[in-house]
Amino acid sequence: MSAERSYRVSIKRSAEREMDTLPSQVLKRVARTILGLEDEPRPSGCKKLRGVDEYRLRIGPYRVLYTVDDTIRSVEIVAVGHRREVYRDT
Repeated sequence: MSAERSYRVSIKRSAEREMDTLPSQVLKRVARTILGLEDEPRPSGCKKLRGVDEYRLRIGPYRVLYTVDDTIRSVEIVAVGHRREVYRDT
C-alpha cells in the first residue's frame, strides 16, 4: 500500500467537543479507530445506519458515527459518544 492516505478524515466541531469529554483510555482507542478510517473507510465491524447516510463503529460501549463521500474520498466524523447518548439528535 502506498504511503499516501486514500481518504481524508475530518471531524465536526461538535464531535470534537464530544471527544474532549471521553476518558483518556477510550479517547486513545477512538483516535486509533478514526485514523484507521483514512485507509479503510468501511472496516469490518462498521454498520450502515438505516434512514441516514451514516456508518457506525463500535468501540466497547462507545460509538463513532461518520459519513463517507467516495467521490471526493473523504470521511467526516459526525458524533462520538456512549451508545445510550450518541444516537440522539442525529
